[in-house]
Amino acid sequence: MLSCPECDAVLDVAEAELEDGGTISCEECGANLVVVTTDPAIELRVEGGEDLEDDEEFEDELGDEESELDDEEEASEEDDEDWPH
Repeated sequence: MLSCPECDAVLDVAEAELEDGGTISCEECGANLVVVTTDPAIELRVEGGEDLEDDEEFEDELGDEESELDDEEEASEEDDEDWPH
């Protein structure tokens, strides 16, 4: 019995008919699912799901770097104020 990786709904599909790279849709949440592998066990993932996850991780890392840059700019401005002109 297969379940949707997005909403955990039971998928009503003939497992024997699934092929690597094939796609199916979840009737519950409407997610497009890609068959990653059928051997040794069937593995499904949400179509485009990995890319979204990578984008979110990138945005988190970018946000951290921007915060560090802002902190460095503030420190640099404070140093400039102490410097005689």
